[in-house]
Amino acid sequence: MKFSIVIYAAPYSSEAAHSALRFARSVIDQGHELYRLFFFGDGVHNASQLAVVAQDENNLQQQWNDLIEKHGIDSVICVSSALRRGVLNQTEANRHDLGTASAYTSSEVAGLGQLVDAATHSDRLVNFG
Repeated sequence: MKFSIVIYAAPYSSEAAHSALRFARSVIDQGHELYRLFFFGDGVHNASQLAVVAQDENNLQQQWNDLIEKHGIDSVICVSSALRRGVLNQTEANRHDLGTASAYTSSEVAGLGQLVDAATHSDRLVNFG
């Protein structure tokens, strides 16, 4: 079965982002295909590499990045949500004359068309947050 996951929740505002991460791992572990991750709304904070987490806490942003890179998952950060929340790739940072990117390079910044594509090409679109 082919899944896509939409993450609406910020990493530490509720259990939703962590539940989405556990679900994504389970999808992969059970041999299903993870077509796309889509970080939307406050969920774009899961793709920020600038968060500093205490050593005894889970770094959800790093865990998402590790999962995406390890499995070559297509991962998208909603551009309009990202711009409002300061989660930018280098292209957007340059376009807006900002000094640095804050998003992990494992995710691309794109529009809602990628979400529509995910819904069209997946057997299940699962939302968290």
